[in-house]
Amino acid sequence: MTGPLRPEFHEGQVLAAADLAATVAHARSAAVRHARLSHDWGIADGLGLTTENRTDPVSGDRFVEVSVQAGLAVDGTGREIVVPAPVVLSEADFEAVNGADGKTTDPYPVFLTAADRTQPPTGPASCAGSGGPTRVEESYQILFRRLGDERLVADQQPPAVAAAPAAPPVQWLVLLGFVQWNGAHFTAVVPAARGVGPRYVGVRADTVSARSGSLALRTLPEVQEGKPALVLSAAPAPTLVYGLYKGSGDVDPLLTVEANGNLTIAGSFSGQTSAGSVLATSGSATDGMVLPLPSGVTAAEIADGRVSLHVYVTPRIPPSEAGLTVPVEATVDGDRRVRCRLRSYDPGVGPAVTEASGSVDFLVLATVAATSGGGRG
Repeated sequence: MTGPLRPEFHEGQVLAAADLAATVAHARSAAVRHARLSHDWGIADGLGLTTENRTDPVSGDRFVEVSVQAGLAVDGTGREIVVPAPVVLSEADFEAVNGADGKTTDPYPVFLTAADRTQPPTGPASCAGSGGPTRVEESYQILFRRLGDERLVADQQPPAVAAAPAAPPVQWLVLLGFVQWNGAHFTAVVPAARGVGPRYVGVRADTVSARSGSLALRTLPEVQEGKPALVLSAAPAPTLVYGLYKGSGDVDPLLTVEANGNLTIAGSFSGQTSAGSVLATSGSATDGMVLPLPSGVTAAEIADGRVSLHVYVTPRIPPSEAGLTVPVEATVDGDRRVRCRLRSYDPGVGPAVTEASGSVDFLVLATVAATSGGGRG
């Protein structure tokens, strides 16, 4: 196996079509390797499914016309898929795939994939004869699939590290969303279904740096009032701020970490407990169950002595109009597993003495040990 081949030229060289094609192929290969290996594939911009209300002129039924908005996606092979203008989804194409299904409200997946389309020859014929195509449109195709085929997205495998762009392109499915169908028309758009939704581009990096001295992480491409943001800033003094955007575009701080470690919060603080405090949880458990720990307490803290555990169990005796039921065992082992057995005496039913698993009411108390720092370590 050789590495990527970069064309070289010299004065007086006779260039063939293969030499020019190699120049284009080298640049394309570098671009797709970067997109495939330095980024996570998905939707980069736009490509949302939108609806317009319509009325069937024959039946008078209301339905929606669904369109894919203009946008850009990068598939798992590193290829850009450009949708230059909104395109209306074809109900005939959908019906060709799913028309035989019975009536259902389950949403069907809609996919985008890359497609090459050869363009008619341009310019005069070559000296060797009639010329072939001189342009290939890097286009796209909208695909409808069966119910549940959204799971195919996760099964797709990227090509090898050195793989060149495929011609024709590999069919890589980019999920755009879901549509509902009433047997004749689309009725709604659903962003996600059965735990699967569209995937968006990402970056693979161990270091992210800001040229301006301030790095912001937010949940939407544009700043929107009331939406959260995390801002790391070096000026005028280093701070880490979490808060919500104000109408002015500034972040209203809810939590601030200063350079000296001081922490300022706008709300209440929970999750850490001070030395000597007691946490508790209670409930009912059956034989064989492991008792839960109070919220905020971990098994590691108990193991290293930072937290002491105290467990109290009381057997639950079921009501009975005849006979007598007494506990034989009601304990908790070192793994907090309940052991409860009940023995019943009923002379009117044979056998007169029976044993069965029982249940207990429990109370678990966790006390936090004192530390040199006055709190939990």
